[in-house]
Amino acid sequence: MDIRRLEPRDIPLIQHANLENLPENYFMKYYLYHALSWPQLSYVAVDVSRPKKTPYDYPKIVGYVLAKMEEEPTDGVQHGHITSLSVMRTHRRLGIAEKLMRQSQLAMVETFGAQYVSLHVRVSNKAAIHLYTKTLGFDQDKTESSYYADGEDAYSMRLDLSTIREQIRDAADAEGVDEGEPVGEAGSKTLPVREKDLKKVKVGRGLGVQALVEKDESKHS
Repeated sequence: MDIRRLEPRDIPLIQHANLENLPENYFMKYYLYHALSWPQLSYVAVDVSRPKKTPYDYPKIVGYVLAKMEEEPTDGVQHGHITSLSVMRTHRRLGIAEKLMRQSQLAMVETFGAQYVSLHVRVSNKAAIHLYTKTLGFDQDKTESSYYADGEDAYSMRLDLSTIREQIRDAADAEGVDEGEPVGEAGSKTLPVREKDLKKVKVGRGLGVQALVEKDESKHS
């Protein structure tokens, strides 16, 4: 299984995955809006074991996460939002949804410095609630009445991304650690400079590049 960034050519396939699995569906331009506005945040899971019969075969996309940054956050805090998450029924219980979510969260912090990520989930979607709360560590923020078009309520959830920020900071610190002094003859001692090896060089504005060239040529004439 390959987890990679969503590409515009994937949009018809993720729309198919959405129609197959979720009651909330979107127009094609809505997916394109995410892909072009926040190309770093949305990912697809591709079944690389599927044989390609021709070079023009589409990849078999078995899951996706569609995410964005809140453009005008009401709380004034930079944060991301999960718009949609879907995994085909044939590929569930393989940890794909978790991998997609974690990859998107990492990109939110690395690229945009997100402080937290939010999402909405149907109050009746027990499997998704378990994934978000037990596996990914989301907290239930509040309940929004009649959030969905059919009138069902939604849990508004959020996850603080400070742990990811710390992991990124620790990784950066580890890369910057001094790995030791130079070894060998060059690193063990400083060779003395002999006076006869020093050469006097005339400097100043009075001696331009042309003068230096002419002087050098006259020396060897």
